[in-house]
Amino acid sequence: MAAPTLYYVRHGLTDWNFVGRLQGQHDTTINDEGRVQAARSAEILRELFARDGRSPDDFDYVSSPLARARETMEIVRRGLDLEPAGFRTEPRLAEIAFGEWEGLTYADVMKRDPDVVNLREGNKWRFQPPGGESYEQVAQRVGAWYATVTKDTVVSAHGGVARALVGLLGIEPREQAAHRAIDQGVIYVFAGKTLARYT
Repeated sequence: MAAPTLYYVRHGLTDWNFVGRLQGQHDTTINDEGRVQAARSAEILRELFARDGRSPDDFDYVSSPLARARETMEIVRRGLDLEPAGFRTEPRLAEIAFGEWEGLTYADVMKRDPDVVNLREGNKWRFQPPGGESYEQVAQRVGAWYATVTKDTVVSAHGGVARALVGLLGIEPREQAAHRAIDQGVIYVFAGKTLARYT
């Protein structure tokens, strides 16, 4: 039996995204542009479901517990004419933790820990920031969640979680997956060992 398909939405833009601050598990909210991106994600999903002869009711809906992902999911569901709050949250879908770096810009991190940053560039998949997580650790918790998925699912989560999935599922080599761009306002469809991007 084929693995369930994931329709993956990265949360909409936050003010911290806009200024380049590392959010990790800091609980930020999306801004007005992020709400537009979330609404656009709903439109893309509606088009994909219509193309495939499916209804929004055919899917499970699950979100990271962080506010930026939950609000994104509420907007997506509203755009699909579903009850906005009718989804589950899953702690294992929380963003990668950046530990002591959360709230800092990359420039701040370079000033504070230049030697540590150099270590990260050579092995981003296994690198663990001070007090934070590696992509390898995120992949372990996300993989434990993925093993429980039995139905095609719409997911609202984070860039780091998507990168962990790309590496975990063997879509790209793990080190390459850790550097992959994951955009907002688009839909990523994980189907087996393939990944498609829809705008």
